[in-house]
Amino acid sequence: MRTNSLISGIGTAVLAGLAIERRRRELQAVAPELRHGGLWVPTPITNAVELAVTRRIRARQEHNAPAVPCVRLRADTGAAPPVDLLRFDPPEPTQPGGEAAPTGAVLWIHGGGLLVGSPERTAPFAAELAADLGVPVFCNRYRLAPEHPYPAAIDDCFTALQWLHVQADELGIDRQRIVIGGHSAGGGLAAVLAQRADDAELPVAQQTLVYPMLDERTGFGDQVGQRGRIGWDAASNRYGWSSYLGHQPIVADRPWAAARRRKDLSGLPPTWIGVGDLDLFHDEDLEYAQRLRRAGVPTELVVVPGMYHAAERDVPDAPSMIDFTSRMRANMRRALSGSATGGQ
Repeated sequence: MRTNSLISGIGTAVLAGLAIERRRRELQAVAPELRHGGLWVPTPITNAVELAVTRRIRARQEHNAPAVPCVRLRADTGAAPPVDLLRFDPPEPTQPGGEAAPTGAVLWIHGGGLLVGSPERTAPFAAELAADLGVPVFCNRYRLAPEHPYPAAIDDCFTALQWLHVQADELGIDRQRIVIGGHSAGGGLAAVLAQRADDAELPVAQQTLVYPMLDERTGFGDQVGQRGRIGWDAASNRYGWSSYLGHQPIVADRPWAAARRRKDLSGLPPTWIGVGDLDLFHDEDLEYAQRLRRAGVPTELVVVPGMYHAAERDVPDAPSMIDFTSRMRANMRRALSGSATGGQ
C-alpha cells in the first residue's frame, strides 16, 4: 500500500511538473509587458459548475466595486423582457449654454462568452468612454445562455437599438451618429446587430468590434494551434456557443446567429476590428475584416503581437494596450464626428 501511494504521489508530481512547464512555454509567447501572475491559473467555463462559480465570483466583484454614476433606463416596448440600459454621460455638456444640438451616441454590448456579464460590470469602461468621446454611452442588458438560448441575446440588443432610434429626439441623439460596439461576445453580437440593422434599414454610423466572437465553429474540429491558450480558450468557446445555440453549433437555419456566416457583407457600416495574435478569435476576425474590405466596407484592422484575449483590461497601462485602446477610440471619434473611417 505504501509503495502504491508513493508511486501515485510521484506520478501526480510528474504530471504537475509537466503542466507547469507547458504553461511556462505558453506564457513565453505573451509580450513581456502583458505578463502577470494571474495568467498562470486558467479560468475556463466549460460546464454548469464552472459557470455557476464564475457567476458567483463576478456577482461578488460587482457588489464590492465602487459605484459609477449612471442613469438606468427601462422601457416596456412590448418585447420580452423590457429594454434595460445604463446611460453614462460625459462630465460636461457637449455644447454648454442654450439648447444643445443632437449628439452622437454609443451602444456598447458587454462580453462574457454569451454566458456571463452585465452592464454594471462594463460601467467603468463605459463611463471612461463617454468622458473621452464626449457623447452618452448606453450599455444594454441582454439575456444570457444557457437559460435563454438564441435568439434571446440578439433580440434584446436589436430591441435596445430600435428603442434608441425611436427615443432619439427625447434623448438628444442624432440617429445618423449611433455607433455600436462590444468586447468579445459583445463584439460578436454588435457585428450581428449591424447586419440585422442593415436588413431593417436602421442607420448605424460605425461598428467597433474588439476581439469579436464571430464564428460558432471555432474550437470544434481543427486545432487552433497556440492561439487561445491564454484567456478564453477553445473548450470555453465550444460551451458558450453550444449553450447559446442549444446544441453543437449549426446555424444554417438561424439568421443573425453568428456574424461570420453571413455571405453578403456589402452595405454594412464602417468597421474597426482589434485583436491580439494569441487570441482564439484571431483567424476569424482577420478573415471577417478581409471580407468586409472586399465588400467595399471601410475597415480598420489592428493586430497586436503577443496580445492574448482581453489583455487590455488586465494590463491597461502597458504601452501596447494604451495604443490599442487609443486607436479604437480615435476611430470611434471620427465616426461620431461624421468623418470617414479609413481602412488599414
